[in-house]
Amino acid sequence: MKSRLFTISLLALSLTASSALAQDAFGDPEGKVLVTPEGELLDYVPDAGDVVVKRNRRNQRVLIDNYGNIVATEMPARQYLNRRAARQDDFGQNSGQDVGQLPGVETYGNTERYPSASADDSDYFPARPENDGLATGSIPRQDETSSAFEDQSLPGDGVQNDNMNQDNLASIDPNTDQIIEDKPAIEPDIALDGKKSKFEITALQVFLDREGASPGVIDGKMGSNVSKAIRAYEKITGETLDPNNSEDILTRLGVNGGLPVMTYEITSADAAGPYVASIPEDYSLKAQLPSLSFTSVTEALAEKFHMDENYLKELNPGVDFTIPGTRVKVINPGTEKKSVVSRIVADKGRKQIFVYDDAGQLVVAYPASIGSNATPSPSGTHAVARVAFDPNYTYNPKINFQQGNNTKVLTIAPGPNGPVGTIWIALTKPTYGIHGTPDPSRIGRTQSNGCIRLTNWDATELAKMVKPGVVVEFID
Repeated sequence: MKSRLFTISLLALSLTASSALAQDAFGDPEGKVLVTPEGELLDYVPDAGDVVVKRNRRNQRVLIDNYGNIVATEMPARQYLNRRAARQDDFGQNSGQDVGQLPGVETYGNTERYPSASADDSDYFPARPENDGLATGSIPRQDETSSAFEDQSLPGDGVQNDNMNQDNLASIDPNTDQIIEDKPAIEPDIALDGKKSKFEITALQVFLDREGASPGVIDGKMGSNVSKAIRAYEKITGETLDPNNSEDILTRLGVNGGLPVMTYEITSADAAGPYVASIPEDYSLKAQLPSLSFTSVTEALAEKFHMDENYLKELNPGVDFTIPGTRVKVINPGTEKKSVVSRIVADKGRKQIFVYDDAGQLVVAYPASIGSNATPSPSGTHAVARVAFDPNYTYNPKINFQQGNNTKVLTIAPGPNGPVGTIWIALTKPTYGIHGTPDPSRIGRTQSNGCIRLTNWDATELAKMVKPGVVVEFID
């Protein structure tokens, strides 16, 4: 990044300053500069609404965005220039050493964390902010409030958003997808102590996603899929997880992939698609489409980052997702698990599948929609017959279910919004398989036509690990 040196006058400490208040720090070494955790100079003055301001142990002002990331620490320009020069003298101009990375700074992957208390150059990098003295950027110092940052919620907290509302189910055929009837769960949902913010629940969901215990769509909400994922994590690792210990979970995330929310820049390919205007419910109309693609950038990005589409919009209010270069907040999910799979257990009662390796070790677990009373899943033991990526879907009312008034065999083009999503793992039991879905937010909350339905990303991960002959066992 080509750095520009800014000074910020004392009057600009409210962070409402315009660019007119920024000057060349080399020309005014008594001014202020904003230094990122990497040791670079911030080349812009953040908007007041984008950051909160906290005091660290050295009474420096630390800018933190609404998702817990340190943006920059304010310090005198002369101090920055002197220390930069000192570091260059130590390392040499052509040593290849990044002068911004100083000893004592903890890094995990690409994520910078607060430096340790023993950092050699502790006046340079931001010290860990204390929990007092929190102020939003535009609030004068005399109006600062005392509140822990961890207690703040993400944008949209408190907004009621019931994804199971029938008004939101237009893409689901009511004849082929039944709401789960009310009945006692095999295991009760895990309740969290007190009121957790969406950020804390999101962190829990992301942690589980990265560990192979899929919570389904990540939406910042506690529910049955998260509860199942917690129990699956404990089976995978043999370790008890305390979902109420948000600090521990965030620390673990720092070690394994970084913070749960990250910034993503929309690309030209994201904006271009291809997209379809809408997905019809009737299969005969679906069969007329050349592709069952996504319908919008937000739908595509939500799937790419394992998140609920409404939650993506909630995190980015007022954003136009169709403009390349736009920076948006997205989930920072896990990478695909890789293993040699020998056995899959489809637990109908738990609405979850468990995937084991050759040694009998549980590798991953996914929430699933498995059968219904009208169209039950098979029982007993079967096997994987073949795996198809981006498959066509053949509808045959004589051997499948009845969809609408369709009486003819129909071939529906591939796409994430197709009836089986992006994956078809056929079983040796004819017409049955494991597949994706056009509506990931309903996984584990609805029933299927007898197959095992997963989110497209979970189904894709599984498809890359299985081969023909892998055992699939259905249990009640």
